[in-house]
Amino acid sequence: MRVGVLAAQGAFIEHTAVLKKLGVEAVEVRLPGELKGLEGLIIPGGESTSISRIILDFDLMDEIRNLGRKGFPIFGTCAGLVLLAKKIPGSTVETLGLMGITVRRNAFGRQVDSFETDLAVPVLGEKSFHAVFIRAPLIERVDGNVEVLAKLDNRKDANIVAARQERLLVTAFHPELTDDLRFHQYFLKIIEGSKS
Repeated sequence: MRVGVLAAQGAFIEHTAVLKKLGVEAVEVRLPGELKGLEGLIIPGGESTSISRIILDFDLMDEIRNLGRKGFPIFGTCAGLVLLAKKIPGSTVETLGLMGITVRRNAFGRQVDSFETDLAVPVLGEKSFHAVFIRAPLIERVDGNVEVLAKLDNRKDANIVAARQERLLVTAFHPELTDDLRFHQYFLKIIEGSKS
């Protein structure tokens, strides 16, 4: 299996390392031609404004958007979540606009307000997932076909921090910064399912 990691900016090295641990060929993507032959793409955390500008400058925005519209599996973490969103109120960041989510950027404040917590993520099993939030966004609203995978707690009004829409997967946190490989394994299962 060949999975791309958008290497424009941010935590792409960490995602590449996780994929290699899972026995997957990881391809760093910086130019449109590097998307050819891939079976999925990870858009890492980083700074969403910078990543958006870089992928626009390198003609990747339309390429990734078109792939996503055709059902190509994409996993966005933190800034990657922001870039997949259809709506970001009050923001001028150009996004891929592929996923029916409304997102608030830097929802918890600045870098010093970063935190870690254990989340219940039923699709990953009974064991909680230790999540690392760094200047993280939040999903404030989802459209009808978006499945909520995790919230900060189990209250109905809790904030959404992981979701899936068909072959698109997003987390507000950084699963690549932990030793728990289950979110990446889950994404690989989405890729496998896209082949059938």
